[in-house]
This record gives sequence, structure tokens and C-alpha cells, in this order.
Amino acid sequence: MKTLALIAGLVALAAASPTPTKPEPPTKRGSLPAVSVSGNAFWADGKRWYMRGIDYQPGGASANIDPLADPEICLRDIKEFEDLGINTIRVYSVDNSKDHDECMKALDEAGIYLVLDVNSPKYSINRAKPHPSYNADYLQSVFATVEMFAQYENTAAFFSGNEVINDEPDTDLSAPYVKAVTRDIKNYLRSRGLRRVPVGYSAADVSSNRKETADYFNCGSDDMRSDFFAFNDYSWCNTDFQESGWDQKVKTFSDYGLPIFLSEWGCIKNRPRKFDELGALMSDKMTSVYSGGLMYEYSLEDNKYGIVKIKDGKVNHEKEFELFKEALEKYPTPTGDGGAAKETHGVDCPSKKTKSWQIDSVEIPAIPEEAEKYMKDGAGDGPGLKGPGSQTAEDSGTSSEEVTGGKPSPTGEASEDGDEDAAIPLSVGMVPMLVTGGTILFAMFGGALL
Repeated sequence: MKTLALIAGLVALAAASPTPTKPEPPTKRGSLPAVSVSGNAFWADGKRWYMRGIDYQPGGASANIDPLADPEICLRDIKEFEDLGINTIRVYSVDNSKDHDECMKALDEAGIYLVLDVNSPKYSINRAKPHPSYNADYLQSVFATVEMFAQYENTAAFFSGNEVINDEPDTDLSAPYVKAVTRDIKNYLRSRGLRRVPVGYSAADVSSNRKETADYFNCGSDDMRSDFFAFNDYSWCNTDFQESGWDQKVKTFSDYGLPIFLSEWGCIKNRPRKFDELGALMSDKMTSVYSGGLMYEYSLEDNKYGIVKIKDGKVNHEKEFELFKEALEKYPTPTGDGGAAKETHGVDCPSKKTKSWQIDSVEIPAIPEEAEKYMKDGAGDGPGLKGPGSQTAEDSGTSSEEVTGGKPSPTGEASEDGDEDAAIPLSVGMVPMLVTGGTILFAMFGGALL
């Protein structure tokens, strides 16, 4: 009996041992709950979260202006966002050398999340010459942006690339480099103790390789798989669910295993736009597969998609501003889980086929050795939008080998709140502790028997 009591005491002692305190990731907390991925959907505060937003880059790409670094611009436009009733904006380029606290706080107070592209015109993968453009200077800029915006709770997602792969010949050969960037961002977030902001890719509306692109970013090891997949879709032109072909796309991605959303939508062939796409996106026809989307776009630029005209710093509504507002009111956020899958899983890598998809390997470039230091020391200050650029900075260090993450990981059960630490696997570092603990127990048990 004494032996049993001794063992029981040891077990109780082990159970009573304090749990090590897990350090909180650096954050600039706001009022909005952080968005995470679970199953094939996004969640916030334990509830299904849908993107009901707009693409936002006043002045267009050519202006090279960061609207979130200028409170005069962002505060002006946030009022319009609140009037519309959106919950998300996408910004295509930011200046990582400037402060964004005031604008990000104002967005948070307005109930608005940010989906952010980590690249900029001077710091991005060159689809024509991907290898030299995937270099240490480029990654330093990417990591500086990630470190800055991961600290805002209302940063909902990062795009590792936007339409790098398109319908031009051989652009699919850049896919391994974009996938490497996805891996690098995810590893940087972990290494730096930052919040695990979801990371994924925004694909062009190219039917010849859309499915291959989607599968490619969801195959391989967990560290190189995307957290979500998004694509730009302009096939619904004031038509309907079937005529636009959206019904077939839902079927195509019905067992994809990751959240999917539209990073751009809003065909302008038939105007004014009625924005009935939103009705489909918010209905049970799509919610089991799609998590909403971002209408293209806010400001009227040369391409004529915008719903406001900005002149001399003042905003004037186009007719479609009110039509989009009415659509958001008419088609509210669905309740419940929308039929979302409870499990996240990878898929098989696509096979090489015609000229539209020429990749037949799971190998991707290893991070340049010169960039590995950022994982431990941090990226430091970003070069900003006016930096020298990185596309020809191969002297800063490029990848010297290909690496593989192996096969897709087994399907895993996910919790609704997206808790990444719900199940902690046994690590190599824990083995000596367990062995030592076991030795002590057996020694004491043996002594008690004697």
C-alpha cells in the first residue's frame, strides 16, 4: 500500500507542476478579435468570419502611395467604408519605413480588417526572372512588412504574391519562388514569436491553370502550404450563379481543404453593376466552400472600376457606390458555420501537363543563406517604397539549392476558434525529460519495494 501511495503522490506532484508561461506575441491590441483559420474557413472570436470588403489603393499602382501611412487619406476614406458597411479592405502596397498606428487604429475602431500584400513595385518576385529576384534584400523588405503588420490584431491575412502566375507563357515557372516566400513568411512569424497571421496567394483569373495553381499552393509539407487560397474572378457580369460558371467552381473546390475567397470581383462589362454576386457569396450555395470576397475597387482610376472619384482630396460618390451599399444591406453576413468543413487538409501536387503548367516537382528554393539571420535577429527597418529595389539585387544572396517538404500532412481536426496549440506534438527536446522522469520513478518504485 505504501508503494501505491508513493506512486500516487508522484503522479499528483507531476500533475500539480506549474505549466510554463507562454509568452504573448508582440501586439498593438485593438477592439477587434484576431482572425484565424480552422477547417476550410476563417474564424474570429469563435464565430465564422466572412470577407465583405473592397480593394483599396487610391491613385492605383502607378501612384506608389501608401494610404495607411497618411492619416489625412485614410481617415477621409474610413468614413466612406463605414457608410458602405464593409468589414475588410485590401491594400496592395505599403511603405514599411513609415508608421501605420493611427490608420490601423482608426480601421479597428470602425470594425474593419486589413488584407495586405507584402510586396511592392520595387520589392517583388519578377515573373520573368524569378530566381535572381528571390534574394536576401527582397526578403528583408517582406519580413519588415510582416513584422510591422502582424502586431495589429485587425490584420486578417497576408498575400505572398498577386497574379505572379498569369496567362503569359512560362509564368507558372515562378510558382516555386512564390511558394518559397509563403514558407518564409510562415517560418518568420514562428521564429519571431509573432501572431500567426494567415498567409496565402492571390491568383489571376486564368482558367487554364487556376486549379493547378490552387493545388500547388496546398501540397507538400505544412510549412510550405498556404493557409488559404484566393483568386480574382470577373466571370459574373450581371448574370447569375449558373451562367457565370460559379456553380462549377464551387464543385471544383468542394474538398479543397483550405479557406477560399475572391481577392477581386466585380465585372464591368454590363453597367451599372448590381453586385448580385454578393448574394451568391453569402448564400448556402457557396458558404461551405467560399469565405466571401473583396469587390474591385474603391477609387476610380484609369481602368474605370472604382465607385468613388477622388479629386483635390475630396471624395465624390459614383452611382455604383450606393448600389454596392444596397447590396451589402440586402445580403447580410450568414449566421452559423455556413456548412464549413471541420478539417483542414493538403492535396496532391498537380502533374505537369501542357505549357500552362510545367512544374512536376515538390521541390522549392531554399531560403538564401544571407537571409537566415532575419529569422533570429529580425528584419529591422524596411526600405520603404522609395528604396533602391530588389529585383536585380542578386548580389545580396540568392537560393543555392532546392528543398522538399515531402508529402501532404495527414488531415487534422481543427477547433472553431482556430487554436493552433490545441494539440502539442511530442518534440525531440521533450524525450530526455520524459526518460529522466521515468528513470526517477522506476528508481523510487524499486527502492520502495526493497
